[in-house]
Amino acid sequence: MASSVATHRRKRYSEIGQVLVRNGFYWLMAEWRLDEILGRVRNWRGRAKSPALTQPERVRNALDELGPTFIKLGQILSTRPDLLPPEYIAELSKLQDQARHEAFSDIAATIKRELGAPPEEVFRTFAVEPRAAASIGQVHDAVMLDGTHVVVKVQRPAIEAVVEEDLAILGDLARFLSKNSRIGKQYDLEGWVDEFAITLRNELDYVREGRNADRIRANFAADPSLLVPRIYWEHTTKRVLTMEEIAGIKISDLDALDAAGIDRASLAERCAHIAVVQVLDHGFFHADPHPGNFFVQSNGTIALLDYGMVGQVEDRLGQSLVRLAIAVTRQDADGLVDELLALGAAPGPVDRGALRRDLKRLLQRYSGQPLGEVTAANVFGDITTVSRRHHLQLPSDLTLLTKVIAMDEGLGAFLDPDFNLLEFAKPYLKRFWRRSHSLRVITRRAREGAIDMAEIGLDLPQRLRHLLVQLDRGELSVASRFEVPEEVARRFERAANRISISIIAAGIAIGLSVLAAIYRPAGSDDIGIFLLRAAIALGIACCLWLLGAFWRSGR
Repeated sequence: MASSVATHRRKRYSEIGQVLVRNGFYWLMAEWRLDEILGRVRNWRGRAKSPALTQPERVRNALDELGPTFIKLGQILSTRPDLLPPEYIAELSKLQDQARHEAFSDIAATIKRELGAPPEEVFRTFAVEPRAAASIGQVHDAVMLDGTHVVVKVQRPAIEAVVEEDLAILGDLARFLSKNSRIGKQYDLEGWVDEFAITLRNELDYVREGRNADRIRANFAADPSLLVPRIYWEHTTKRVLTMEEIAGIKISDLDALDAAGIDRASLAERCAHIAVVQVLDHGFFHADPHPGNFFVQSNGTIALLDYGMVGQVEDRLGQSLVRLAIAVTRQDADGLVDELLALGAAPGPVDRGALRRDLKRLLQRYSGQPLGEVTAANVFGDITTVSRRHHLQLPSDLTLLTKVIAMDEGLGAFLDPDFNLLEFAKPYLKRFWRRSHSLRVITRRAREGAIDMAEIGLDLPQRLRHLLVQLDRGELSVASRFEVPEEVARRFERAANRISISIIAAGIAIGLSVLAAIYRPAGSDDIGIFLLRAAIALGIACCLWLLGAFWRSGR
């Protein structure tokens, strides 16, 4: 069994290598030595296709060819402007999670296995042809035994095994690149793949998706602006999700909205209200707000579908988000630097001065512009671009939120060209700031801080006693490490080598000269002359070598 798994894994490695080469990434195979892990691809130099395509387009094509896991990888990467340039983000956003229809017999077998009976016994009717098919599952229309119209999402057979194998391969690649490539040393690829694996496994769990929907429905229980489909838990498992069918007008169908007499400007504000309230008030938000997930009811209520991808905003992140917005409006480069350094992780030291200069130039771009002319997508996009340039990796929830803000802002502008998200969100931001700095919140934080300090105070005498005992026994040692940048270290090493060689050569030359002066065998000066000439030659050679080294270094 283990042998067959290993054989299949090698086959998948080879397939990934072939797809990379076929899409023109043979240079990547060579530069990152990927052939050591993916296997060698024959005739790789002549295997690239579609040379007219841009590199971002070829990345998208390669991920699309590699199947569900890599399509999801591309979709997640499209939410990370802190990792990729804008042209890649734009291209990866086009990845569509579509696939061929699964045979109905396989779908029926999954339903029977998960729900304990075939679809014709569980439902009054069940459509054989799916409404939509994606790489992980497909959706069918059905009617419950009591006559309720529902949609049923059914996972593809064996998709978990496919995903797990690809995740294992991505983990292997991340570990290999971390040791053998510059990009692997710059970014925490292993940590990022682990994070991606958690996200993808969550999407494979339909129970979790159902709970996400229930949570957002409960959050909006007193707010009629959002309609969340009900989950039928008696017909829901990890691989089958049954939910209420939601009808309505697609929010992208402007003609139908106008024909129904729906005010598009008010609709844009309702969409923004839903997004801002989720982020600032609930701290839990729908993270895939593309137009295909929005349906508008006749009374203007918005129905939102697909809760497989969600994000969370903890109090600290929410406050940082508000402080970032305040720093931008105040043109406060230092405040922006402080927040980004507090939020972002970097594999090495960050040049604060250079980061501040870049952010200062960024803020000057928006200086003097009315708030109504500044878009949130541009501001956060520029900030993440600067963060990427300085190798700051921002929290995944923040980068996901940045993507969601851009999508919500784009949807609002699509419905109403005069809509501006930052202008609309001002009262929400003020309310969040007042709430997070209220006397009640400050008192609660002070109380929690006092409890922490009390616990530290109770533990302190015992810890000090241990420390003093170690000191008395001579068991306490202090280690310090001074890290020098690699380029500086190389320069020091070259200088030390030159000094060492010069001293050794001078010592040998002097020694030979002394020997030439004192070693004179009877009747012959040949040996002395030879030693003197050798000393002169060695000195000249050393000087020429040093001059050559200075010339090559330009110093």
